Amino acid sequence: MAEELSLHSEIVGETGETVVFLHGLFGQGKNFRQIAKGLTSDFQSLLVDLPNHGASDWTQRFDYVEQADVVAEHLRRTVAAEAPVNLVGHSMGGKVAMLLALRHPELIGRLAVVDISPVAHQSMGEFEHLLDSLLDLPLKEISSRGDADELLREPIPEDMVRGFLLQSMVRSDDGFRWRPNLQLLRQSLPQIADFPDTDDARRQFEHPVLWVAGAKSDYIKDDYAPAMRELFPRTTLTTVKGAGHWVHAEQSQVFTEVLKRFLHAGGR
Repeated sequence: MAEELSLHSEIVGETGETVVFLHGLFGQGKNFRQIAKGLTSDFQSLLVDLPNHGASDWTQRFDYVEQADVVAEHLRRTVAAEAPVNLVGHSMGGKVAMLLALRHPELIGRLAVVDISPVAHQSMGEFEHLLDSLLDLPLKEISSRGDADELLREPIPEDMVRGFLLQSMVRSDDGFRWRPNLQLLRQSLPQIADFPDTDDARRQFEHPVLWVAGAKSDYIKDDYAPAMRELFPRTTLTTVKGAGHWVHAEQSQVFTEVLKRFLHAGGR
C-alpha cells in the first residue's frame, strides 16, 4: 500500500530542521500553514494531506497502521531521506504520528501530539453529527460556498467549525464536491476513535515528546497519562488555556510559541 498510495504535501520555509504536520479529521495540510509560517525563521515545514483528505489518494478502508507506514515512506523518500524530522500530529493525525514514531523511530527526532491520546475514545457523537450534516448537504443544488454555509448554519451553528469544514468543499466541472472521503470516514468512525492494539503497543519511542491539550477539551485526561508514558516515557504535557480540541486554530499564537520552545530545546 505504501508504494501505491500517493500523498500530497507542500513545503513552507527554506532553512532549518524539518517539521512535518499531520492534520486531523476533515482537515488538510494547509490547516497548519499559519503555524508553519510562524516557524520559518528557524524551521522548514512539510504539510501533509493524509489519505482520504485534501489532494491525497482515497483508500478502500481506514487503517491507522497502514497510514503511518504510508506517511513514513513518503518522509523517507523526501524530507527524512538524510536526517530525522520533527513530527506534529493533531487528533486523528496525532494517532498516525504516534504510530509512525513507534514503528519508524529512526525517522523522527521529536514528536508533538496535539489534543489526542493513545487510547480508544468512546464518544464520537460530535463527529457523527458533523459528517451526517455534510453528507446531507445537496451539493448539486448549491451554486456558491455561501449557499452551503447558509444551509449548514442550523445543524452547525459555530462559525469557526463551519468555516473550517467548508474549506474542504471545492468546485469541480459538475459543481461542488468534498475533498475528504466522507462516506468512508463516516463508516470508519469506530476505527478512527480507536487506537490499534498491535505489536507497537509493546514498543517505546525514546525521544522527547510534547503532549499539547486544549483546556476546554476532554481528549487528554489524567487517566490517559499512564498509557501515554508507557509508550512515550519522555513526555511533557502542556495545557493551552482558552482552547478546545482545535488548539492550533483557536490559540494559534500560543500554540506556535509552545511548539517553538519544544523544538528549540535541542537534543534527542
